[in-house]
Amino acid sequence: MKPKKIKAILFDSGRVLNHPRTGHWFIPPNFFKYVDKDKYDQIEPHVLQKAFQSSLKLIDEQVFILTEQEEFQHFIHFYKLFSEQLPELKLTDTQIQSIARDTVFNDEKFYFHDDVFDVIPKLSESYQLGVVSDTWPSLERVFKNIHLRHYFSTFIMSSMIGVRKPDQLMFTNALKELKVDPDETIFIDDSIKNLEGARELGIHTVWLLRDRNEARDGDYVSIHDLYQFMTILERQF
Repeated sequence: MKPKKIKAILFDSGRVLNHPRTGHWFIPPNFFKYVDKDKYDQIEPHVLQKAFQSSLKLIDEQVFILTEQEEFQHFIHFYKLFSEQLPELKLTDTQIQSIARDTVFNDEKFYFHDDVFDVIPKLSESYQLGVVSDTWPSLERVFKNIHLRHYFSTFIMSSMIGVRKPDQLMFTNALKELKVDPDETIFIDDSIKNLEGARELGIHTVWLLRDRNEARDGDYVSIHDLYQFMTILERQF
């Protein structure tokens, strides 16, 4: 049977289209305006990592976050938990709220790769595009403000759905909104686990590595940027 023509392309956002500008998802651009950097740098890296991870684990128990104001309150809670585990930082409630506000409302928290601005508009001329991301509501605002949102016909965010990838509900919601079948769709992500979830539905998958030097998995088509994706799109799909 002849394979169906590809009609839609779904993208993860984080580490595929955008990265945290500071290199850390939970250190927003103005973090060290409110946190004493000297004190922060004196803390052992494994202690910092544990504080971030345990705070995230606790706030992940709240699965639905539907508005940016809810997201703001969510991150106030996150940084309060973070502060409680690192009392040497001596963060005040005002500082905690300022960090949370920067995390949610500062569009500069992300940078987008050059290939995104070159390739996404071109792809949108021939395919329906969508974002499927484990994220919070403010991401969509950032996409709007940098004039990317209109290229995507669906924008699936985990905090709106109540589950995270690789849960199939993330993908089936996107397929339903685009009115396409799984085998008419490609999903691009940096996580093998997420690709496996999409593949179980019959979605074609592409593993985006960006600058990482990971061994390529022979079961997955792998690329290092979206320019490379353009070159293989017609040839392999």
